[in-house]
Amino acid sequence: MGQLVCMGAMMKCSFGAGPSSLLVLEPTVLSESLPSANIMDNKPFANIPPFIMCSSVANPTVAAATAAALGVLTPMPCMPVIPGPWVPGSPTVLLREAPALNNSSKLMCAYAGVISIVMPQTTMEMVP
Repeated sequence: MGQLVCMGAMMKCSFGAGPSSLLVLEPTVLSESLPSANIMDNKPFANIPPFIMCSSVANPTVAAATAAALGVLTPMPCMPVIPGPWVPGSPTVLLREAPALNNSSKLMCAYAGVISIVMPQTTMEMVP
């Protein structure tokens, strides 16, 4: 069983320079007095703030800056591009008509980054 993820959960990206915290814009279900998240809380900037700097060469701005620096990896500001929802989510718990987000879910960035939950903000609420 995983932990239910709520607003303020700390996330990390495999190519990001720092952590970011999840934002839940539709606080309809509360867990431990915090709005609970589902797999559709995946919108860049609205739900997923930037991870400071990006070091993925799949990111066009990083690739251009690295080419300009003669091949020396040059991180650029993070601008997440999220093509799909969090996966897998909870198969049996629905929040706002979508599977609940648990701490083992991952989110893929179009620039090859994998976003994961570091701290879910809940300690007592468990979901499968």
